[in-house]
Amino acid sequence: MEKRWNIKDTGDEEKIKHLCEVLNVDRFISNLLVQRGIDTYDEAKAFFRPSLDQLYDPFLMKDMDKAVDRLEKAIDANEKVIVYGDYDVDGTTSVALVYSFLRSYFKNIDFYIPNRYEEGYGISYKGIDHFAEEKCSLVIALDCGIKAVEKMEYAKERGIDFIICDHHTPGDVLPDAAACLDPKRADCSYPDENLSGCGVGFKFIQAFCVKRDLDHTKLYDLLDLVAVSIASDIVPIAGENRILAHFGLEKLNTNPGIGLKHIVKVAGMQGREITISDIVFKIGPRINAAGRIDSGGDAVDLLVSDNEEKANSMSIDIDKCNDTRKGFDRDITQQALDLIANSDELKSKKATVLFEPEWHKGVIGIVASRLTESYYRPTVILTESKGFATGSARSVDGFDLYKAIDSCSDLLENFGGHMYAAGLTLKIENIPEFTRRFEEYVSNHITPDQLIPQIEVDEVIGLTDINDKFFRILKQFRPFGPGNLRPVFVTKRVFDYGTSKKVGKDQDHLKVELIEEKSGSIKQGIAFSMGKYLDQLQTGNPFDICYTIEENVYNGRSTLQMMLKDLKFPYAGEYSD
Repeated sequence: MEKRWNIKDTGDEEKIKHLCEVLNVDRFISNLLVQRGIDTYDEAKAFFRPSLDQLYDPFLMKDMDKAVDRLEKAIDANEKVIVYGDYDVDGTTSVALVYSFLRSYFKNIDFYIPNRYEEGYGISYKGIDHFAEEKCSLVIALDCGIKAVEKMEYAKERGIDFIICDHHTPGDVLPDAAACLDPKRADCSYPDENLSGCGVGFKFIQAFCVKRDLDHTKLYDLLDLVAVSIASDIVPIAGENRILAHFGLEKLNTNPGIGLKHIVKVAGMQGREITISDIVFKIGPRINAAGRIDSGGDAVDLLVSDNEEKANSMSIDIDKCNDTRKGFDRDITQQALDLIANSDELKSKKATVLFEPEWHKGVIGIVASRLTESYYRPTVILTESKGFATGSARSVDGFDLYKAIDSCSDLLENFGGHMYAAGLTLKIENIPEFTRRFEEYVSNHITPDQLIPQIEVDEVIGLTDINDKFFRILKQFRPFGPGNLRPVFVTKRVFDYGTSKKVGKDQDHLKVELIEEKSGSIKQGIAFSMGKYLDQLQTGNPFDICYTIEENVYNGRSTLQMMLKDLKFPYAGEYSD
C-alpha cells in the first residue's frame, strides 16, 4: 500500500539556533526539541532529566478532595471496600496498583474484575448485586464508570458509594457518585487530561499519601504497573505520562514487581532492556489474554502476587492464554479479510463494518486493528453476545471515530471510547441501518488523504549526519510513544552499495548497505517485508529512504542501524543503461 511522507515544517529558526548554543547540540537535535514544544534550556533539562518532583499536585483534579475524604471515612470506619476495574491491561494494572497499595494500610479490602462475556465492559449490575451481598459500602472503580449514570443510581439504592477514577470522555451528565475523578471532565482544570486509567488511580493514591503524610516510596514502587498501562492503552507519552513512563520503565528494568518479573520471563525478555514497544507487543498482550480467554481477575492475581512460585505458575498459564488468543486472532482476521476480498461492495466502501455471530468476542478489537492496517479505513468488527451485537472499532490517523459512532447513538444500546478506538453494543436487527449510517458519516467527513497511510517525518538528513553523538542524544528522547514518537528521518538520493540482499525464512526482508553520493557515507539497515524492492535497489538509480535509527546489539557489539519504514524511487532511469 502506498504511503504518504508528511515532512514536518522546520521549527522556529531563532529557537533552534538558541538551543544549539545553550545545549551544544547540532541543529537536527535542536529542531526535534522545538518540534516538541521545547524552546528553552530549562524545558530541555526537564525533558532530558525527568523528575518525580515535576508531577502535578493531585488535588488540582476535580473531586479529588471528595475522593480522599470518602476513602478515609471508609478506612476509619472499617467499611468493606472493593477495588473494581475493567478486564483489559489498563483496568487490571489500575486495580493491581490501588489494591496493592491500600492493602498495606487496610485489610478489609478486595478486588473485582467483571467477566467480559457475562457482564461486558464497565460497571455491571451483576457486580453491584455482588457488592451488596458482600456488604460492601464503597467501590473504587478504575478505568471505567464515567458514563454509568443509571448504574450509580442502582448502586445508591443498594447502599453502595462509588469513587470513579476514569479517563474516558464523559457524557452530558456525570454519574451521582461520591467522587468522579476524570481529567476529561469539562469542569476539571487539571493540567494534563491524557492520563491512563491507571494514571488516574495513581493520582488518587498520591493524593491519599499527601493527605495522610505517607512516604511515597511504596507508591513509586508500583510505577512499573503505570508504565505498562501507559504503553498498552496508547495514551500520549508527554507531560505527566512521560515522567511516569520514564520511572516505570526504570523500575521494570531494574526491580519489577514479582508478577511482572515472571511475565517478562515467559515473554523471553530477561537480560535485555525493556522498552515501550516491548510492553505493547509482548507484556500487554499477555495481560490482556487473561481477560480475553479466561478471566481478567487472573491477571490481577498475578500482578499483585508476592509469591515467586505461584507467580511463575500463573505466568505460564497466562502465556498459554496468549497462545490461544493468537490462534483466534489469526483465524478470525483471515476470515474477515476474505469477506472483504470476495465482495466488490465491501472493497469499495470508505468504512468497514463486519458482523459474524460466531467470532470470539475476546479478540475482535485486535481483528479491528488488523483490518484497519490492511485497508486503512475506519473499521467496526461485531460478534454476538447475549442476543446483542457487540464489538470494537478502530480508526485511521486524523479521523474522529467517536463522533462517527455518536452520530448513530440512537441505534446503540451503549458505546464508549475515544477518537481512535471504541466499543459498542446494539440490537442485531439494527446492524444494517448502523452499517448504512456509519458508512454515510465516514464518507461525508473523511478526507482522501486520511484514507492513505501517512508517515510523519521529523527531518530530512544525510547519512553522514548519523553518528554516535547524534544517536546518544537521540536515546535521551525516550521513552517513545504517542506524543513523543521515535524520530523518523528521510535521506534522499542514496544508492545500493552493492551488498544489499534478501534475508529471512521466506526471503521477504532486506538487509541493506546504502551509500550517499554527496558524502560517500555508508550505513547499514534492515527493511522488513520489503524484499520485493531488491531489483529496484540494484538498478543503479538513486532512491529515497524513510527510517528510524536504532541500536543493533549482536555478540556484545553495538552498532547503529537504520530501520527502513518505506522506500521511494522517483529517479528511475537517471543512471540505468
